[in-house]
Amino acid sequence: MLKRTVTTALFALAVQCAPALAQDADTVVATVNGTEITLGEMIVMRQRMAEQGQRTAPDAATWDMMLDQLVRQTAVASAKDDALDAADRANLELQRRAYLASAALETVAETEPTDDEIQAAYQQYFGDAEAQTEYSAAHILVETEDEAKEIKAELDGGADFGTLAEQRSTGPSGPNKGDLGWFAAEQMVAPFADAVKALEKDQISDPVQTEFGWHVIKLNDTRVVQPPELAEVREQLVTQVRRDRVDAEIERLAGGAEVEKTEGLDPALLDDTALLDVR
Repeated sequence: MLKRTVTTALFALAVQCAPALAQDADTVVATVNGTEITLGEMIVMRQRMAEQGQRTAPDAATWDMMLDQLVRQTAVASAKDDALDAADRANLELQRRAYLASAALETVAETEPTDDEIQAAYQQYFGDAEAQTEYSAAHILVETEDEAKEIKAELDGGADFGTLAEQRSTGPSGPNKGDLGWFAAEQMVAPFADAVKALEKDQISDPVQTEFGWHVIKLNDTRVVQPPELAEVREQLVTQVRRDRVDAEIERLAGGAEVEKTEGLDPALLDDTALLDVR
């Protein structure tokens, strides 16, 4: 009896220590109506769950939950699999191409930019940049010149600019006392920008007409902004280098592709959605 117990224990230990059978992403974990569910699909599903903030442990409960979802999905999908119409086929093909294109470009973008690439990008975007004057201003926007003149007269008489902006301005900044924050002159339409540049600090303009209506403008302050140092914009430059790589790869692949376009098709066919109902 003792001998059999020892033998059994040793066998169990041997089984536990034996190497697991080799598995790969194509290992079939289940079939549903003849459709295989693979280990790779399970792994990708768990990765997507993690990306969505769902933390799951690689345990039996997680395995069973994920496999149950895939079984249900596959069972439902199989009901449509033999009845695809043109719209279904077009959608599946567009999704396939989008995924493949994204995967191809991800490989290009994922490599960390070098210091030389970042320096080159800095020179490209900021190398010729000069110090720029920014303005802090508020305005009161009304529809007619007479309204603007009346408001200017009230301000000249001592009325509070912010209060009048809240009461009379039709612009979106009215509830904020007309405040426009800091901006470069080039961000504004020309008549407004020219009026702002001509003002002294705390000075109020005469009525100014733009395409938006009539403005009474108050200049709160000005400041000179220097171009950023490389360290300040490094992260933005890294992103831009990656984006530039992707754009260059798209141009390379699209430019080198063999393209044959079918001539003579009527653009009005885009409205013929009945074509999508064909099986």
